[in-house]
Amino acid sequence: MNRTDRLYALREELRRAGSSGRTAERLAEIFEVSTRTIKRDIASLQHGGFPVWARPGPGGGYVVDKAATLPPVNFTDAEVAGLAAAVAAHQGQPFDGHARAALVKALSVMDVQARKRATVVNDRVWIDHTEPPGDTRIRRTVERALHEQRILAVHYQGQNGTASVREIDPVVLARTQGHWYLVGHCRTRRAIRWFRLDRVSSARLTRERSATIPVEDIGTPPPTAKAVGNF
Repeated sequence: MNRTDRLYALREELRRAGSSGRTAERLAEIFEVSTRTIKRDIASLQHGGFPVWARPGPGGGYVVDKAATLPPVNFTDAEVAGLAAAVAAHQGQPFDGHARAALVKALSVMDVQARKRATVVNDRVWIDHTEPPGDTRIRRTVERALHEQRILAVHYQGQNGTASVREIDPVVLARTQGHWYLVGHCRTRRAIRWFRLDRVSSARLTRERSATIPVEDIGTPPPTAKAVGNF
């Protein structure tokens, strides 16, 4: 398990533990890493805003704020099968790790029998993954830049093969014509630009907050495009 997947799994394990929490030793055993690695992972989750803290004393451990757990939710087996199909189809794409974490969270609060029925349906849905997944580190950095609204510095190769370094105020992640694009204000060119993610060779998240740019400023989207919230 790579570190990114372990962080997602660690977060969900702590959610499932609830008020009882988990000790560093127990988490190290579950994920087959050292307690030092677990402590570094917990620090990363805390830095990212996840509400987990260390509870001192006998029987202590890491505990998650109740607000971070789901209240009782009724998902049908068909609804979860639909979510699983959507997550699987999105594998290797922006925010796919967050989508998997949401699916795990939904499964954890389902009725046992409904979860078993959903698993049966999931086994009967096949998806052919033929698209190259791209660089996970770059994708995660772009996700954070958009989510945290911070300036992104990238090494980019243009259509003519010319390499350049750009600083970008992220506005939109868009998929069109078979490619993912980061659309944002390029501080080098002082204009809105569309950057193909597969042409980004490296990406670094800066500490500087990006400018708040209305989506309308990037122009009119293709007639077939719409925001994922418009379902």
